[in-house]
Amino acid sequence: MTADRFVPTPEDRFSFGIWTVGWQGADVFGSAVRPPMPAERAVRKLAELGAYGVNFHDNDVFGFAAGEAERDERVAAFRKALAETGLVVTTATTNLFSHPVFKDGGFTANDRDVRRFALAKVMRNLDLAAELGAQTYVFWGGRDGAESGAAKDIRAALDRLREAFDILTGYVLDQGYGLRFAIEPKPNEPRGDILLPTAGHALAFINSLARPELVGLNPEVGHEEMSGLNYAHGIAQALWHGKLFHIDLNGQNGPRYDQDLRFGAGNARGAFWVVDTLEAGGYDGPVHFDYKPPRTEDDDGVWASAAACMRNYLILRAKVRAFRADPDVTEAVRAARVDQLARPTLADGESWRDIRGFVPDADELGRQGMAFERLDQLALEYLYGVR
Repeated sequence: MTADRFVPTPEDRFSFGIWTVGWQGADVFGSAVRPPMPAERAVRKLAELGAYGVNFHDNDVFGFAAGEAERDERVAAFRKALAETGLVVTTATTNLFSHPVFKDGGFTANDRDVRRFALAKVMRNLDLAAELGAQTYVFWGGRDGAESGAAKDIRAALDRLREAFDILTGYVLDQGYGLRFAIEPKPNEPRGDILLPTAGHALAFINSLARPELVGLNPEVGHEEMSGLNYAHGIAQALWHGKLFHIDLNGQNGPRYDQDLRFGAGNARGAFWVVDTLEAGGYDGPVHFDYKPPRTEDDDGVWASAAACMRNYLILRAKVRAFRADPDVTEAVRAARVDQLARPTLADGESWRDIRGFVPDADELGRQGMAFERLDQLALEYLYGVR
C-alpha cells in the first residue's frame, strides 16, 4: 500500500483562525449549534491535525467584558497550549465588529469616542500579538461602511481610516514591534457597502498612508469572488506590487453571501489556479484558512472540515506541480505564446521611435489561433484526475 501523500505537516505552514474551528454555527436565521470552544482546545486539536500556526482575534481568547484577572487566565491557558504543541502565532487581529458599540464601524464610526476606543482596543492587542511572536496583523473593517448615502461622508471616512493606520503604524514603530499590517478587503456583509471593497481599492488606499511600506494585503477567496473577481489574479497583482503579506483561503460559489466553505469546495477550478499562482513563487507567508464549519456539523465534523482544508491544498499542489512538469503542458504553453509575454515589447536600446512605423501582416496574425483551449483542457484533465 502506498503512503498517503496528502497528510499535512508543520513544514507546509498551514494555519487557521481560532474563530474558524471555534465558530458555533449561529447565523441571522438560527442560534448556535455547537458550544463555545476555548482557544487552547482549538490549538491542541489543530496541532493533532498537522497544522503549523494560528491566528486570533483578541476576543477569541478572552471575552469582550473580561476583567484583568480573567484576561490573564485565558491568555495563560492559550500560551501554555502553544508552548506544549509547538504551534506558532502567525497572525493576529482585533474584533471591531461583534459588540454593539461597533455597529457603525470602528475606525470610521461617526462617533469620535467609538473611534478612540477602537484604536485603544487594537493597541492593546498589538501588545499581545507582539508578545506571542506574530509577524502580521490583519485589519478587516467589516463594519466600516454604510447602507445609505447620507449616513456617511465617505471622503471624511477615508480620512479617518488613513488617520487610524498612520497612528497604529507609528505605535508599532515606537514600541519596536516587528509587525506588518495587512488589509482584508470585502465588498459587503455585514454592512451594505464596506470601505476598501476589493484588493484594488486597498492597494490605492495604501499609497496614501504615511508609512505604506508597513501595510499590505490579506485577500480572501470568498471576499474577492463575492464581487465576481478572480482571486488568483488578485493575489498575482498583490505579489507584483510586493504587497501580499498574508492570504485567507476558503471556498465560494460565485457572487452571493460569504459562504466560507472549506478550501477546495465551491470554485474548485479557481482553487487550482490559486495554488498554481502561489507555487509560482513570491509568497513565503503561512497558508491560512479562514472558513467556517457548516452548522450542520457536530464537533467531529469541525475537525473533519479543518483537515479537509489542508488535504485539499496538498492534493491541488500535487496536481499543479504535475501539470507544470508535463512536457505536453510545456509544449502547449509555447504554442499559446505565453513565453513571449515575458519578453519586453521593446528590445534593449529601443524606444518608441523604433516601433512608431511597425506594420506587421495584421491579416496573417489575425488568422493565427492562440491554442488556449488545448492548454486549458490539459489543466482540467489534471484537475479531473485523468492525467
